[in-house]
Amino acid sequence: MDLNGPSSLIIGELCCTGSEILQVDHMEYDFTFFVIAGAAMLFSGFSKAGFGSGASFAGAAVLATVVDPAVALGVTLPLFMLTDVVVLPSYWRKWSWQASKTVIIGGLPGVMGGVLLYKLADADMLRILLGIVSLAFVAWQSLKSLAFFKPRDREYPALVGVFTGVLAGFTSFVSHAGGPPVAVYLLSQGMRKTTYQASTVLIFTLINIFKFVPYAFLGIFTFETLWLDFYLAPFVLIGALLGVKAHFWVPEHFFFYLTYIMLILTGTKLLWDGLT
Repeated sequence: MDLNGPSSLIIGELCCTGSEILQVDHMEYDFTFFVIAGAAMLFSGFSKAGFGSGASFAGAAVLATVVDPAVALGVTLPLFMLTDVVVLPSYWRKWSWQASKTVIIGGLPGVMGGVLLYKLADADMLRILLGIVSLAFVAWQSLKSLAFFKPRDREYPALVGVFTGVLAGFTSFVSHAGGPPVAVYLLSQGMRKTTYQASTVLIFTLINIFKFVPYAFLGIFTFETLWLDFYLAPFVLIGALLGVKAHFWVPEHFFFYLTYIMLILTGTKLLWDGLT
């Protein structure tokens, strides 16, 4: 399957069903699609704005179960960047610049590594990668909750932060899943919840900017993805606004329990689809 070819825009109405169906690139997007995609983007905005970026990639994973993974990546990046713009003022200068800058420095070469992998990947490889990342995230969180990983008594050195940035830039480029490695590093710094949240917002605002130009040159953005962004933007904005409020009153463990269930289901489906 060619992930990088140009897309043409076709919008039509199919009257035989008695309902409007958006057709883009000869693909039909009906009510069921928008229910799934809208819920996924609502969740991503909510997670990204209120609970770090660790689980926001789940929206892209869910979206990849109903569209081509390249389309899912192309749709979600502009929506994530829109979330960054909306959320950043709420956490302005509440971040730890000392910890954030080392991750940001490593982010750019990580993104370049992601570009190289993407050029070699096909749709099934991306599905498998998204599935593995989704299930690995749940496994990592589960082992951590069972005390297999103990908090460090001292901070990781800055070099580890740079390596974290490389890993985050790479995984973020190919699956929007840079949150977990960043979480490991930032939480080792002994941050309070709001400082941690503000730092993740700052880091991924810049990493998403790093990703935008390569995405454009690789043809990931198309008329198809832009039209879907237009329709899905309200969902991610509502999620972001709710997430900022919920940051201060929703129990974090409850939110992540729901995330784990969703990632197990979507990760398993993506692996199955990619392998079969």
